[in-house]
Amino acid sequence: MSLIIESVSKRFGDVQALEDISLEIKPGEVFGLLGANGAGKTTAMRIVLDILRPDSGTIAWNGRFNRDLPRETWGYLPEERGLYAKMNVLEQLVFFAKLHGVRSKVAEREARGWLERFRIPEYADRRAEQLSKGNQQKIQFIAAILHDPQVLLMDEPFTGLDPVNVALLKEAFLEIKERGKTLIFSTHQMETVEELCESIAIVDRGRVVVSGSVRDVRRSGGRQMVRLAVEGDPEMAWLAELDGVRVTRRGQDYTEMQVTSGHNPEVVLHAALGRDLKVTHFEIADPSLEQIFIEHVGQIDTTERTLAPKVPA
Repeated sequence: MSLIIESVSKRFGDVQALEDISLEIKPGEVFGLLGANGAGKTTAMRIVLDILRPDSGTIAWNGRFNRDLPRETWGYLPEERGLYAKMNVLEQLVFFAKLHGVRSKVAEREARGWLERFRIPEYADRRAEQLSKGNQQKIQFIAAILHDPQVLLMDEPFTGLDPVNVALLKEAFLEIKERGKTLIFSTHQMETVEELCESIAIVDRGRVVVSGSVRDVRRSGGRQMVRLAVEGDPEMAWLAELDGVRVTRRGQDYTEMQVTSGHNPEVVLHAALGRDLKVTHFEIADPSLEQIFIEHVGQIDTTERTLAPKVPA
């Protein structure tokens, strides 16, 4: 009773988009697909949807191959806008729902309910071209779920949304999950993944480089992070003397450091107390998903918040 992606490969000319990827996504799970631009995330989604056919490998949902499943099994929110610019919002939402077998009256009722929930009921009679990019994204999301799909796939669903609308979409995610639906989405927003996802896969150049529960992935490197703040010694130069400890961030609130496997992170605390420093903050944590991502894929450009691929050695 899972979505099984088994040994899937796909090539476009000279480009190997996917290479022997295998994943299991459990029913009712929120699953994050992470990777730099061009890593293969969108190709993987389109193969699951049977929009593209793999060169090799299989995809099955609840024991049935994806090509044998009815279209209403899936909901899809593409990264590109797919609305009819001149058609009014309610009319096209009903149209999309009818394509998946939903009766007109039911589709209209559900569509108006979601427009209300997203705080845009007055947009029902507006043309799509009159809406902002963020509101078009919300309409696209509604179109993807009106037929009540078992599996919802979303490619960068938070693109173009302000913080208020991001919060509304997160609420919708949780509501759909509570209905027992499976949600799969790609994003560059690591904080959102840690907040919503139970499991993830990081894809790099068409290959799955790490996958599993968020907790297991964060612990996969065998190291821990320590966050320490003391009074009277903001630089804490003595940290450089500690074996297995490397400072990764100096902030106003605390200094963060990585403690390698085999070393006790409490040595940092003992070292501070041994210098008669007043410790105001001490925390031991697993690495963040952003740190895991950088380790496996490359770096995150914090200026533009885009992902930069790893430079080959």
